[in-house]
Amino acid sequence: MNGILLAAVLGAGIISSPHTLRTELIEDTHTVFSHGYPTNASLTDVTMAWNRGNNGLYQIATIGTPNPIFGWQLPDNVATQQSYRVLVATSTEKLFEGAADIWDSGEVQSMNTSGIMCMSDCIKPATVYYWTVKFVDNNGNHSAYAPAQTFLTSQQWEKEFPRLPLRKTTQVPVSISANGENVFIDFGKAAFGQLTLTINSFCNDTLTIHLGEDRDGNHVNRKPGASIRYTEYKLPVRKGTDKYRLSFRPDSRNAKIKPHGKAVRAVLMPEYIGEVYPFRYCEIENGNTEVVDVIREMVHYPWNEDAAYFHSSDSVLNAVWDLCRYSILATSYTGVYIDGDRERIPYEADVLVNQLCHYYVDEEYSMGRYSVDYVLNNGTWPTEWILQGLIIAWNDYLYTGDTSLLKKNYVLLKARTLAGLTESNGLISTKTGKQSRELLRSCGYYGGKISDIVDWPRKGAVGVGKDEPGEADGYELLEYNTVVNAYHYKALMLMSQIAEVLGNETDTEEYADRAAKVKATVNSLLFDKSRKCYRDGIGSNHYSLHASMYPMAFGLVPEKYEKDVMNHIKSRGMACSVFGSQFLLDVLYDDGLADYALTLLTDKGKRGWWNMIESGSTITWEAWDKAFKPNLDWNHAWGAAPANIIPRKLMGIEPVEPGWNRMRMKPQPGKLKSGVVKIPTIKGTVFAAFEQNDKTFQIDVTIPSGTISDVYIPTSKKTYKLSVNGQPMKSKWKDGFATFELPSGKYEISLNK
Repeated sequence: MNGILLAAVLGAGIISSPHTLRTELIEDTHTVFSHGYPTNASLTDVTMAWNRGNNGLYQIATIGTPNPIFGWQLPDNVATQQSYRVLVATSTEKLFEGAADIWDSGEVQSMNTSGIMCMSDCIKPATVYYWTVKFVDNNGNHSAYAPAQTFLTSQQWEKEFPRLPLRKTTQVPVSISANGENVFIDFGKAAFGQLTLTINSFCNDTLTIHLGEDRDGNHVNRKPGASIRYTEYKLPVRKGTDKYRLSFRPDSRNAKIKPHGKAVRAVLMPEYIGEVYPFRYCEIENGNTEVVDVIREMVHYPWNEDAAYFHSSDSVLNAVWDLCRYSILATSYTGVYIDGDRERIPYEADVLVNQLCHYYVDEEYSMGRYSVDYVLNNGTWPTEWILQGLIIAWNDYLYTGDTSLLKKNYVLLKARTLAGLTESNGLISTKTGKQSRELLRSCGYYGGKISDIVDWPRKGAVGVGKDEPGEADGYELLEYNTVVNAYHYKALMLMSQIAEVLGNETDTEEYADRAAKVKATVNSLLFDKSRKCYRDGIGSNHYSLHASMYPMAFGLVPEKYEKDVMNHIKSRGMACSVFGSQFLLDVLYDDGLADYALTLLTDKGKRGWWNMIESGSTITWEAWDKAFKPNLDWNHAWGAAPANIIPRKLMGIEPVEPGWNRMRMKPQPGKLKSGVVKIPTIKGTVFAAFEQNDKTFQIDVTIPSGTISDVYIPTSKKTYKLSVNGQPMKSKWKDGFATFELPSGKYEISLNK
């Protein structure tokens, strides 16, 4: 009997064992890949290859720390965990109580199922380890031990967080048609990938291959404009039937090895994958040949197609969800969140949207953590994006329950509040001479000076004419800017929370005090009491959407003025970029303007996602339209905000305590008649399906084990009948919702208005 089974017997497992064991947030630490495809090799085979000096044969998610973090999920029939016990060993035979030769945590009283650090000092590099866990539930029942998870440590300890190898998915065309002597091929959706052709040639010949993201009738669009991709290749072929692999040229801009722009680097494709190109369409001028087979190998980060789902009574909203969800998969081809194919550079703003979206479309956290850590230590030039570092770091903790990233980057995060730019009036400015090399380096930025951005593209930016307004609603950039200081306030508040989580009382108080002073100063110097909204900056008489949107999003607006500020925000429409829409839609749903938010999500004008769909794109854009950014690209995931807004705000599912120990389910469907959503969390799957009419609101929900949910059921009337699983439920009415609490489980909730 092996160690795991023996331990299960000794533990007299009454309830099911934990599952979905993760090491450093990664579940699949045992599968060995080679050049994008899984193999039958073992972790021991990998170490043997290393010993032979062959480091490029296999790819595996190696663990680069001597104190890895563990996590697991509880079985569905368990409400909560009251204690756990983790065992780590060098073999499965030693993996039971009293024999674990690396670490035995003992029984630990804790509800946490993520962020559990291995406290052993025996873990060595380039070694295979095994671990398991059992738990005691809230009723005192002991589980069996989980089947062991195995992991391999890296050859030397690493500074970066681990991530999975990139994968290749073989894809065939959805249609192939003849166009004269040419063959026109459609793969259905654009993807970053590689192309393999099987050609039967009647003589030695040379084919012309056209690839692109857009079409012109039955041709690949040779002149798509902007930064929409098109390329042409010549392919010499021999007489007879052979398979040919197209070798893509590195781009002169996005494959540079030297620093590009302001000290930020393009992310290069790893050697085990090779260069890729974004295309949906392929056109072959086939001459004296026959096209026998065409294969595209799509390159992407590991992906679970069944992890998330959304469907509603609105077909446009469904199409928007599909577009945005797929965009997160399609743009994951480098293994780090980047800005698009033109630069392939990670920027904080791109990471912010990608990160939130990824949490809601796949049960995957390692790419997000790697990307956040990357941009924190490789900052970019916009002032607000330096400050966004606090937001994305906090999101990592909120959605995983793991403090590792906060601990590693604590000093850097303090610098990224930009408190060093504070002036005598209490605000920060990048234009008063306080920028220094030391300050910027402490923020993880290694370029020249930083400057305010507000939104992108701003007036006069690359690709935007000097007289074009850009996407910042005509924002007037001054010495002291409202948007910058709203971000500064948010960063200070988050730094106080981070310090509290990590037990630093002095910093907790200091940053909370700083935040309170900034809030008072912003409302004193930048709020116009006569117009009841915020001006763009000190000395400005311009009142952009952004100047009020960000103070509202970050909690700066005094309660008595919230309605007035929201009226101003609503009056501006979608006067922001695809990136700014993330914050605008957040603000609208947080203020209960569900119907208005829904109109923006489903708008069919140029400033809407439907415009991207109608134009033929299957990945979100860098901007709303060429009219607003003439050099936009068609593969930019920062335009995919609905992938998180729909489940997080419209369906209302989001964590309120780190690691989803407590969540909120607050659907705001507006006029939608029905909707179904399935989303992954670190605790397990959340499910919700609602139907409503003038008289009733019904919703079926599944809350994963180990999670408590605050539930909000929409009703404008203070008198109603509420039942859960057919039984009356006590609740409180607050701001248009019946509110109550539910533990984990499956429920049928009905409200008669």
